Amino acid sequence: MRISRRAVAAAAVLATVLPLSACGGGSGDSSSDASGKVEGKITFQTWNLQANFKDYFNGVIADFEKKYPGTDVKWVDRPAEGYADKISADAAGGTLPDVVNVSPDLVAPLAKAGLALDLDKAAAKYRKEYLPGAWQSHQIPGMEGTYAFPWYLNTGPLFYNKSLFKDAGLDPEKPPTTYDELFDEGLSLATKSKGKVATLANVPTIEDFGRYGGQLMNKEGTGFAFNDAKGVELLTRYKELYDAKALDPQALTATPESSGHKFLTGSVAMNPGSALDLENFKKQAPSLYKNIGITDQISSTGKANMYVMGVMVNAQTKQKPAAVAFAHYVTDATRQMDFAKQVAIFPSTAGSLDDPYFTEEDGTDVTRVRIAAAKSLKTAVNYTPVLFSDQMKTELRNQVAKALQGKQSPKEALDNAVKACDRLLQQS
Repeated sequence: MRISRRAVAAAAVLATVLPLSACGGGSGDSSSDASGKVEGKITFQTWNLQANFKDYFNGVIADFEKKYPGTDVKWVDRPAEGYADKISADAAGGTLPDVVNVSPDLVAPLAKAGLALDLDKAAAKYRKEYLPGAWQSHQIPGMEGTYAFPWYLNTGPLFYNKSLFKDAGLDPEKPPTTYDELFDEGLSLATKSKGKVATLANVPTIEDFGRYGGQLMNKEGTGFAFNDAKGVELLTRYKELYDAKALDPQALTATPESSGHKFLTGSVAMNPGSALDLENFKKQAPSLYKNIGITDQISSTGKANMYVMGVMVNAQTKQKPAAVAFAHYVTDATRQMDFAKQVAIFPSTAGSLDDPYFTEEDGTDVTRVRIAAAKSLKTAVNYTPVLFSDQMKTELRNQVAKALQGKQSPKEALDNAVKACDRLLQQS
C-alpha cells in the first residue's frame, strides 16, 4: 500500500462521471435511521490494501462477525488505478458496496448524489470517539452533515538544516513556526548566503493559504475565496522571497523529488518529509543528517494540515444497522491502533495519539518522525477543500507563477485563479 499525502486525486473524475441523480443499493432505505438489529450480509470495499494487509482485515472481519452473530462481511479490494472510475460506475449502476473506503474528495460527489449516509444523523453517538478535525474532514461545504467515519491520518514534519541556520546567524534550535517568522528568517538566510541558499523550494499551495489563516471557500460552498486580504498578503510575501532568491528560482517547476534533492545538497534550508527521507539523509548525506532539525509544519493558525482517509456507508444499503456498525468497528480506537502499528499511518480516534507508541523515544529515526507527526495531528485539520480538484490546483499554480515572475500582481493572480476555479466548480 502506498499512502501518500493525497493517495489519488480523483474528485474531478467523480464529478464529471457521476450524475447527481445516481442511485445505489437497489431498493435500499435512504433514510438516516440505523437502529435495529445488526445482522445480514454486507460488502466492504477497500482501496489497494489487500496485497499487504490481508491477514489484518480478515482478522477484523472475523472478530466483527463473532461479535455480531448473523452478520456476513464480504471484503473486496480495488487497485489504486481507476478507483474513482470504479466507484462512479458502481454508483451509477446501483452496485455501490455497503461500506466503502474513501477520501474526502471522493465522498463529496457521492454525498451530493445522496449516496453517502449522513453520520451526524445515523451515528452521532460515535462522533466523540474521533479527533474533531478528523470528523470534520468529511463534511461538504454547502451541505449539512458528515459523510464518512474518519479512518487513518497522515502528515509530515518539516526538516531543516541547522548548519545553514547557524551560518546565517539564526538560532538553530528555534526554527520558524509561523509564516511571518518564515519570511523574515528566509530573507536573512538569502542575504547572508548572497542568494546561494534558499529557504524553500516550493510555491504556495491551497494548503498554505489555509495554514496562513485565509478563507478558502465561501460558507455556502459555492465559490472559492482564497483571493481575500490574507491570501494576497501571503502571495505578496512569497514574491519577496522569490525576488530575494529565498525561494528557490526553480520552485515554479519543482517536484517533491527535485525539492528533496535541493535540500539534500544544502541549497535549500527547509523541506517537508517523512521517516523515509530521514533514512535517506543518513545514507546519502551524513553531514546533513548530523545537522537535521525536525519541527512542525509552518502554520499561522496553530494547526497543521492532515491528510485523511475515511469509511463511508452507502445511504442506499439494505443492511444499514450492520453497515454502520461495521464502518464504526473498522475505524474504532482498537482497530486503528492495531493498523497504525503495521504501517506508517496515524489513528484518527481521540486519545490514541497519547499512546506510548506515539510519545516515547527509542532512539530510532522512524520514531523521531512518528512522534513529531503525531503531536501535530492532535489539532490538525484538512485544509484542502474537498471540492478542490486537480484542475483547480493547476490553475492556482499557474497564476501563482505569473505573480512570482512579476507578470501580474498577487491580487490579479488570485482573482484570476478564483475565477477559473469557480468556473470549474460550476461545471462539476
